[in-house]
Amino acid sequence: MAKNKKAKDENQESITDEDIKTTENTQDDVENTEVAEDDSNLDNSQGELAAERNKYLRLAAEYDNYRKRSAKEREMIYSDARTDTINKLLPVYDNLERALKMECTDESFYKGIEMIMTQLLDVLSSMGIKEIPAVGEPFDPNFHNAVMTIENPDLGENIVAEEYQKGFTLGDRVIRFSTVVVANSK
Repeated sequence: MAKNKKAKDENQESITDEDIKTTENTQDDVENTEVAEDDSNLDNSQGELAAERNKYLRLAAEYDNYRKRSAKEREMIYSDARTDTINKLLPVYDNLERALKMECTDESFYKGIEMIMTQLLDVLSSMGIKEIPAVGEPFDPNFHNAVMTIENPDLGENIVAEEYQKGFTLGDRVIRFSTVVVANSK
């Protein structure tokens, strides 16, 4: 029996050594497989992260463009509303200007019209409206609308001789062109 026990112990030792080697190889294989899976998962996670980051950057850029476009549209709407309002006030300006050119025997009435015209000009000026200079200036089709030409050697070629209706600008934008008579020097 002692022999049997000794043979069993030796057999267990040899099995144990073989098992250890097999176990170590299996553990190495498992670790290599886990590392490969971890690398694969890491690559997949990095790919997904890159895709999500790209989507986020595109969304942020799209929102920034939307914000800029909305601000520009708001400014254009505001500018158009101002222009429309001013265009509706310009006939009042024209009528007051005509009234001031007429002879008046009632000094207080004339003074009242002058005060109204001054107040209207102050309002227009505060809104950024400027009169387009015309008489004595060279004709510029960007600001003047010529309705007639006259021959006047004293004024020179393409000089505005007379203004029928005042023109106005709002910043760089022409609200109303000046209606003018242009002189030619023939």
